[in-house]
Amino acid sequence: MSDHPVLVHVHDPMCSWCWGFRPAFERLLNLLPPSIHLRQLLGGLAPDTNEPMPEAMRRYLQDTWRRIQQRIPGTEFNFDFWTRCQPRRSTWPACRAVIAARSLDPAAEEPMIRAIQNAYYLEARNPADADTLIALAGEIGLSREHFAARLNAATTQQTLEAEIAEARQLGADSFPSLILQLPDGGCWRIPVEYTDPEAMHAAIVELATDRY
Repeated sequence: MSDHPVLVHVHDPMCSWCWGFRPAFERLLNLLPPSIHLRQLLGGLAPDTNEPMPEAMRRYLQDTWRRIQQRIPGTEFNFDFWTRCQPRRSTWPACRAVIAARSLDPAAEEPMIRAIQNAYYLEARNPADADTLIALAGEIGLSREHFAARLNAATTQQTLEAEIAEARQLGADSFPSLILQLPDGGCWRIPVEYTDPEAMHAAIVELATDRY
């Protein structure tokens, strides 16, 4: 148990709501006091598959992108993805990529998340493909060879499965999720506000101040 409050962010880099949440999340992190530490867990939205995404799922996800643009003004999506790429309902490769990057350099975790999101949502590149992920690793300054070796290593998959299990144990049944863990062992779900980081900040600080 940490001696400090820990804000657990459960996410998936290929979760479109997590992409929409990014601006508010970044503002929230800038508001939080240093005494509240951040921990990120991969939620593993969709397991590995080589099957093309069914047409119904393709339509559903494109409709989701449009709903996010209505709900969170300013969110950008490049719909060329759906014609340039061969979509698969598989986010575990991208999750493993974040773990692999983190294992090579802890400071590379956040740049890898950003690189995957930018590639998927803005550049119409497919992070379900290993070639894309290896290229992104090189673009953020990691060794492509070392990254490729770790991307599908058994230990990387084991870490992903452990993080998925922990997220479920914490009650994170949707992405993104925020859970505040306190030194006394208490866990509190923080309502995700896609356009109001101040409300999340106030809820976190109130809980941490009352019990820490």
